[in-house]
Amino acid sequence: MKTILVAGSKGGVGKTTVATHLAAHCALQGQRTVLVDADPQGSATRWAQRRAGLDSAVLPVDGSGRAWRNRVPGDAEQVVIDAPAGAMATDLEAFLALADAVVVPVQPSALDIEATVGFLNTLGKVPRVRQRKLPVGLVLNRAKPWTHASQQALEMLKTWPYPVVAQLRDTQAYVVLVGLGRSMFDYHSAQVREHQADWESLFKWLAKA
Repeated sequence: MKTILVAGSKGGVGKTTVATHLAAHCALQGQRTVLVDADPQGSATRWAQRRAGLDSAVLPVDGSGRAWRNRVPGDAEQVVIDAPAGAMATDLEAFLALADAVVVPVQPSALDIEATVGFLNTLGKVPRVRQRKLPVGLVLNRAKPWTHASQQALEMLKTWPYPVVAQLRDTQAYVVLVGLGRSMFDYHSAQVREHQADWESLFKWLAKA
């Protein structure tokens, strides 16, 4: 069983979008996938419930409290954890102890980058992270590659000790799809394939984690 923790210290950066898309991709690959929703907003749970009738359904699990591990079936092959917004590493100890990789979404704005610095500073104190036994990857989310702001943000992130493992272009389609219980990977149009390609570097990084 592989466990991916999607976390960040600021709400609204696309954490749930990343978590649900990772879960959908795993399920569409035929893997028994569990989505642990630890965010009080419950958006990931509602997404999974809307997806329940599909062959690529994802099992939602309530991630609040200490008993969440007992709710994960023993035959689960992939577990994606949508961490609570605003949580620092000290708040995520139970999830970090089980994670095989940590994905941190970041938006290309000064406010989001500053908030992420604080989170990564606490994450860097986690022994497994410090010893490079727990990989941490950054995802530049809602990027507009043609803008100076996104280019500047990317250059700044490249100076950090954690790799930028994907750049997801800005589109309202993600908001719509999450509301429908769907993902970019459920469709096959040429336009959608362009956005699917944004995820390939993240999948390759996770495969090595």
